[in-house]
Amino acid sequence: MKRAAAFFLAGLFLYSCASAPRSVIKGHLYSMEQSFQDFTGFMLYDPDKRKVLFEHNASRYFTPASNTKIFTLFAGLSLLGDSIPALRYTIKGDSLIFTGTCDPSFLYKPVCDSRVYEFLSRSPYNLYYTEPNWKTAPFGPGWSWEDYDFYYSPMRSPFPIYGNTFEVVYLNGRISAKPSYFQKFIVLSGATAETSSLVRSPYTNETRFTPGRHDRIRTWTKPFITDASMVAQLLSDTLHRPVTLIHHAPLTSWQTVYSVPADSLYRVMMQDSDNFIAEQLLLLCAGTLGDTLDPAITIDRVKESLLKDLPDEPLWNDGSGLSRYNLVTPRSLVMLWEKLLASVERQRLFSLLATGGVSGTLKNYYVADKPYVFGKTGTLSHVHCLSGYIVTRKGKTLIFSLMNTNYTVPTRRVREQMERLLEIIRDRY
Repeated sequence: MKRAAAFFLAGLFLYSCASAPRSVIKGHLYSMEQSFQDFTGFMLYDPDKRKVLFEHNASRYFTPASNTKIFTLFAGLSLLGDSIPALRYTIKGDSLIFTGTCDPSFLYKPVCDSRVYEFLSRSPYNLYYTEPNWKTAPFGPGWSWEDYDFYYSPMRSPFPIYGNTFEVVYLNGRISAKPSYFQKFIVLSGATAETSSLVRSPYTNETRFTPGRHDRIRTWTKPFITDASMVAQLLSDTLHRPVTLIHHAPLTSWQTVYSVPADSLYRVMMQDSDNFIAEQLLLLCAGTLGDTLDPAITIDRVKESLLKDLPDEPLWNDGSGLSRYNLVTPRSLVMLWEKLLASVERQRLFSLLATGGVSGTLKNYYVADKPYVFGKTGTLSHVHCLSGYIVTRKGKTLIFSLMNTNYTVPTRRVREQMERLLEIIRDRY
């Protein structure tokens, strides 16, 4: 009898130890929702045991913001090779005819590569640019119209240059554009304000500058409007040789020039949450599936052939997460992370992600002597998400997705409570 009682007490103790972290997590999430009057979804999962450790609103849909880039990463890893196809070309007599693949790296500072520049600038042939089969609107569905003037919302295009942005510097009374090609688009407003401002027209590249009384130096990065004609002009200016635009070029016998390693794009996209790279990656993937550059082709193929087993079908509309039309559940994100962990070597995968206290959008958050959070943030107005992997003090690697929406407090306060929750998980599992 005493022996049976001892076994019962031991079992009760083990159960209480296992349930204690769940009780703390439940209380913390309840406190967050009560304090912020928001809606929170959370799932914690052990991939080794294939066991759900905790879930709260895990089957509810949330706006993922830049957590959408996790889907884009999965698409790229599934459909693209080790190197990025930069352009396709064919040679006809004394002419080199080339077209774009949507590669974002050409003269783009975060991942700049010189191979394409050297290939074109040193070519002994006359250069002719032709636009590919382009079926994509410059902005994604559900993007905020007022973001057209901000660096994080450049146009999608088949042959991007400089990340489809230009830089403007105001220094000691002088205004200058980089590259200098864009200097001609800057006009003075004729007014003066307390602080300097630079606003691009919604419909042209005219960019109006108003100097500030107290500013000595200011720097802006602005997206520009691009089309096939602009590509040819900008390439001519950049390569210091003529590039002629032609239409209806022959679409046979193309050869491919490759640029950067694919991981260099994934790393900037995932760590710095680069919207431009994310959008162009979906287009690059579409180019591997056919001759039409349309992100919907990539999204449909990945959903239908690679993600059919997600617990809840994602409403996936763009590559970056700028779209408010995107909707996904925490448990689908957890399964997506599980697929990535199973298909990509761990060290490589973790090197692509933002790391708490170390890199990217997590560099100043989740700081610890030993990094324990590896993943992707996502933020829009009244939306903040974080999902990925958490490495506990016991050495376990767990997968989590934490999604918050409809809060009215500063995001900083929501993030502070998220950090406390992940510390609890790190210490108790």
